[in-house]
Amino acid sequence: MMEKVYARTKGIQDKVSGFCPGCMHGTVHKLIGEVAEELDIMDRLVRAEGVGCCGLGQSYVSYDTALAPHGRACAMATGMKRSNPDSIIYTYQGDGDLASIGIAETMHAANRNENISVIFINNGIYGMTGGQMAPTTLLGMKSTTTPEGRDPQKGQGYPMHMCEILNQLVGPYYLERTTCIDPAHVRKTKAAIKKAFQNQIDGKGFSMVEIVTSCPTNWGLSPLKALDFLQNDMLKEYPLGVYRDRSREEKEAE
Repeated sequence: MMEKVYARTKGIQDKVSGFCPGCMHGTVHKLIGEVAEELDIMDRLVRAEGVGCCGLGQSYVSYDTALAPHGRACAMATGMKRSNPDSIIYTYQGDGDLASIGIAETMHAANRNENISVIFINNGIYGMTGGQMAPTTLLGMKSTTTPEGRDPQKGQGYPMHMCEILNQLVGPYYLERTTCIDPAHVRKTKAAIKKAFQNQIDGKGFSMVEIVTSCPTNWGLSPLKALDFLQNDMLKEYPLGVYRDRSREEKEAE
């Protein structure tokens, strides 16, 4: 009998998800579950999730979840962590949720260095709510509210870069931007999520992993063409890398 070397993580339920083909939410959910198993925190893990496609995850994960009012996941996670410090609290939010209606909650949680972990899904558009322009929508990118493409000359502003914005604050402990475009980057994303959770376990404070993903449905592209757009357009606007890691500074100071 052959040894089984790969199995479904216990962090997700054994059911077919409702995420669109080519969407990377499923991959990220799998990575979170695997990290929780490896760190042995599954029984302490709690998720404060945003609305839209991010909110669908409550149907697929196997640990405790709480659906936050739109944009308020970081505020909810703050209260959950302060009232139950032994729990491992993470938020799961999209760009409209975290960077638009929730930008105040996000920035103040980061500025206070709250001991929570934030998983930020950046696909450049509002997903489940109709494909409207998000704070992260690229210049020239079409959406239901920018049918001719995002144009700052029409009062539609510029793409917002959350890792760079939060990096201006003193408080955050760890900020990294990753993607799931291919297996190598999936592994890097998993390592970043694991670091964010380990930072919380160690009491280090606020960690955010921004994951640049695709949304084939609202981009109007096939899953394969969406990968091309992600590679050639999204990643040029949102460079991958570590923007803040105080653990490196601490090692250098030793």
